[in-house]
Amino acid sequence: MIIKNALHFLRILRVSLRALARNKMRTFLTCLGIIIGVGAVIAMVSIGAGARAAVEKRFENMGTNLLSVRGGSRNIHGVRTGASGWVRLTVEDANAIAQLPAVEAVSPSVGTRAQVVYLNKNWSTQIQGTGQDYLLVRKWELEQGTYFDESMVRSAAKVCVIGSDVLKNLFDEGEDPLGKTIRISRVPFMILGVFKSKGDTGGFGSRDDFVAIPYTTAMKRLQRADNIQSIDVSAMTAALTIEAKSQIEDLLRIRHRIPDGGEDDFTVMNMAEIAEGAADATNILTILLGSIASISLLVGGIGIMNIMLVSVTERIREIGIRMSVGAKERDILLQFLAEAIVLSMMGGLLGIGLGVGISRLMKYVPMFSTIQAVVTPGSVLLAFLFSASVGIFFGFYPARKASKLDPIEALRYE
Repeated sequence: MIIKNALHFLRILRVSLRALARNKMRTFLTCLGIIIGVGAVIAMVSIGAGARAAVEKRFENMGTNLLSVRGGSRNIHGVRTGASGWVRLTVEDANAIAQLPAVEAVSPSVGTRAQVVYLNKNWSTQIQGTGQDYLLVRKWELEQGTYFDESMVRSAAKVCVIGSDVLKNLFDEGEDPLGKTIRISRVPFMILGVFKSKGDTGGFGSRDDFVAIPYTTAMKRLQRADNIQSIDVSAMTAALTIEAKSQIEDLLRIRHRIPDGGEDDFTVMNMAEIAEGAADATNILTILLGSIASISLLVGGIGIMNIMLVSVTERIREIGIRMSVGAKERDILLQFLAEAIVLSMMGGLLGIGLGVGISRLMKYVPMFSTIQAVVTPGSVLLAFLFSASVGIFFGFYPARKASKLDPIEALRYE
């Protein structure tokens, strides 16, 4: 019985392919809507998946147990400053946070932008004043050399560690920068080491374009400030991040003498929560892009139904002949339904190739060059199944119409 049904299905499929082959150009143009739809769905979902991977990689490199303490907002005569608009953080705050039981390490942070000069070369870059535990807190490694220690921080030593972008723009290829002196805002700094490159991730800019110096040096020699801009904190473990955040908030409220119910003059940000929010946002973006692209599939399905209705009208006499020699309604229904499914599946397969090709070529488009499109088997399978479903849905009505024709009236049709 199974063999008989299989042979019957193969006969119907052969007849359907023969019918489609009679007008190759019309068959291709009918498939074109499905091809474009499937290709667009795969390309859009791949871009969304690539953006999500880029965001996750960026936050993963920061560490899942990272907290950032920044200034809060302030109400001045009814006018509120924005986030970090009121900076009251001090070095003593950072030292007190370092003593909390859930905290592993801290690194005070003071940032500015300045021109860096070496011999006849110069480069505008970010100057980041940090503590001696910056590498531990930020999960960063050195390519060569060493990082400044606690004694250098205490003495506000004029030493620095440079990013790989700064190395490329100030030094010749192969030149050893260790021990060389560069000038930052006319102040000489000796290079102790070079950061290992973390590269450019997801359109957020290069993370290797900066110079790290002791935060005390930045405060005294570059900014002449008494307060620090932020404090990077590493919790003991990722599981203790929430507890560490709570301990920091309680400590700073006491140190800054904030009464119960008063407004905090600081903000503690959990990077894990921010990463989760960013990932959710990219998921929504992916769904939106995929939904917009899937409209093309619906348009392609309507095209299939339109052409199948035209085909039924053109082949009314053929249908009558088939019925007169013993074909049943079910046979006619399956034949035209098979033609619609073949059209959609052919379009689906070609669309998969188009979508994967577009995803591979995205890196050459300047707008998407920083996002590595990720083609997942799930997106390919979803697009293909959707295209097959479109063929069944939009092909059923023309197939049913053909199967309900009166054989005698069909034979009389000219």
